[in-house]
Amino acid sequence: MSCHKLVLDNVGKKFQYKWIFKDVDCQLQTGDVLSVRGNNGAGKSTLLKIISGHLSPNQGQVLYSNKNNEKIDRDTIYSQISFAAPYINLLSRLNLEEILDFYQRFKPLRSGLDTAQLIKLTGLKAASHKQLRFYSSGMLQRVKLAMAICAESSVLILDEPTTNLDDAGVKWYQETLKAHNDDRIIIIASNVEHDFEMCNKSLSILDYKKKENKLKAL
Repeated sequence: MSCHKLVLDNVGKKFQYKWIFKDVDCQLQTGDVLSVRGNNGAGKSTLLKIISGHLSPNQGQVLYSNKNNEKIDRDTIYSQISFAAPYINLLSRLNLEEILDFYQRFKPLRSGLDTAQLIKLTGLKAASHKQLRFYSSGMLQRVKLAMAICAESSVLILDEPTTNLDDAGVKWYQETLKAHNDDRIIIIASNVEHDFEMCNKSLSILDYKKKENKLKAL
């Protein structure tokens, strides 16, 4: 049961007594590519973690439904979501082939892809025998992005996708995402403009900061 529609209904999150954001409303459906914009520390990553189910909101709800408008339970939506972020840790004692095989135990690859093809896609075939602990931050980011983008998921969430990537890596990310953007909802959080090349919708987290928090910051 793939996710066709994702709705943020009055979503808010606070830590202790301070609201990070409040009253976020947004509707997405298959084919939408949403940019989530805002300064570092504004709450972009927190919003993505709520959408993916890693955090619960203090206010409102996130609703998922299939193409027949039937609700998908929040406890099972994880199987339809793939997520990449620089702060996600990989099993560093595994090599590239091993980590890709391990990942597929939990989430299969998109149709037509296998481990060998994904290794080739990353551009890291020459280093595929090395344990990930010997990879640079840019190489690790390629692995994380490849696993998320090429997973069989109807919701793809990317947090700061080009962090640690050089110019060649940014181009690789853009081309890889273009090749695997069909039949899914994509959400990209960043404050780097070239991350948003494919986006057709936009949300600024700054628009949902609680008013009194803004006044205290002035």
